[in-house]
Amino acid sequence: MGLIASGLCDIGMKRKTNQDSIYLNNEKHIYVVADGMGGHNGGDIASKMAVTHIPDYLIQNSSADPVEVSKQGIQFANQKIKERGEGDENLVGMGTTAVTMMFKGPTLYLGNVGDSRGYLVYKNKLFQMTRDHSLVQEKLNLGLYNREQAADDPQKNVLVRTVGFDDEVEVDVFTYKVHRNDIFLSCSDGLHGKVSDPDIAHIVNKFIPEPSKATQQDVDDCCRFLVNQANQNGGNDNISVIIVVAQ
Repeated sequence: MGLIASGLCDIGMKRKTNQDSIYLNNEKHIYVVADGMGGHNGGDIASKMAVTHIPDYLIQNSSADPVEVSKQGIQFANQKIKERGEGDENLVGMGTTAVTMMFKGPTLYLGNVGDSRGYLVYKNKLFQMTRDHSLVQEKLNLGLYNREQAADDPQKNVLVRTVGFDDEVEVDVFTYKVHRNDIFLSCSDGLHGKVSDPDIAHIVNKFIPEPSKATQQDVDDCCRFLVNQANQNGGNDNISVIIVVAQ
């Protein structure tokens, strides 16, 4: 079983800087999306550090347990970002989300901190594989309102867990047995906040109707269209997306 992957990172329509970063390694089958936050250049630096330190750690420890390595890779980046922030008063409090995909044999190891997401597209349906670490998600967990009401919450961008802000960070890791024709998508909230889950599914299925026959161009075009759709819907934030197709 082979993998075809593509990714795109876009500044969006409203922001003056791009604080998102992505990483794709098609040889090692490691992919990372990071959405930075912080004053001045803090978010930009934090996300770039995440997509540098996390894959480096995963590659250097590739023989260790993949679940633990997925956790430790993000925790290692957390330590490095925290140290960098404490060493520069302009960067104090910076942080980033991180969603990592590492494919090992028939298994995907999906690590997550923050509200960047990992999805599975299977048989024309979209499934969210990660859980957001946001204040809105906490309210949803408590049953205070439904997803439709959550979209209007003024605190929807408040995160309860990030990489680089606290001394230690709890990392979620999800495992999934990969099947031929599976499509995996990871993205920042610049995409999933502006393009609904049904629309994401529709676009992916439009460009990749038969995953086993998908070409690199198909996957590239799908990423580009998703980003363009987020921009057409307002483009209020930076937009990042990575798509991996199992063939």
